[in-house]
Amino acid sequence: MPTLFDLTGQTALITGSSRGIGKAIAHRMAEHGANVVVSSRKADACDAAVAEINAAVGREAAVAIPANIADKGALQRLVDGTRQRFGRIDALVCNAASNPYYGPAAGISDDQFIKILQNNIVSNHWLITMVAPDMVARRDGSIIIVSSIGGLRGSTLLGAYAISKAADMQLARNLAAEYGPANVRVNAICPGLIKTDFARALWEDPANLEASTSRTPLARIGVPDEIAGMAVFLAAKAGGFTTGQSFVIDGGATAV
Repeated sequence: MPTLFDLTGQTALITGSSRGIGKAIAHRMAEHGANVVVSSRKADACDAAVAEINAAVGREAAVAIPANIADKGALQRLVDGTRQRFGRIDALVCNAASNPYYGPAAGISDDQFIKILQNNIVSNHWLITMVAPDMVARRDGSIIIVSSIGGLRGSTLLGAYAISKAADMQLARNLAAEYGPANVRVNAICPGLIKTDFARALWEDPANLEASTSRTPLARIGVPDEIAGMAVFLAAKAGGFTTGQSFVIDGGATAV
């Protein structure tokens, strides 16, 4: 394994990792030598992802610790369980998110708006504050927040979600400034349209898919594995001088 991208001996905790982008990140981090904790709400989905990852990498690299990110106590149990199993957390990936509403801002309910802000911002804040003190004490660690290009431009259909993802980028900048003197790096990854169940409403309809891709340089949507490499970079030695940044991976959608 080239040492710049070698994660051997590291432990990565990845939320929302039983499917989609989170599972791809867990898979690739395990492939690069890390032990990974797969977490989402449903235990059976976590167990299936763990079995798939371990079979692919040929070792017991992944374990499942289910948790609901809206439950602060569950997040603390997730962190405690990870430390009990592996001793420490070297990389935290805040990937889990919610978007229960798709439509104009006037139609969103208070409960939907609050759920989006809770799961996409507050829960990330909770989890990071649980994990960061040990990283600061060790003077080493990488925190990665999966944001979205939705946070970079206005939207008539994903307003609250876009607000939450813009906030995630600012959270990364704030915490990079706060934790940088302790050599703890904080960055955001901003995917464009990726073929996941989470984004199904945006790509399943052929007309919407055509509208979303016809004007982008690569003229297609991405797949989860095309996001995973950036997470590996940010957790590895290769990303050792990288902090406070938001990395756009969108097939060129925001470039035109």
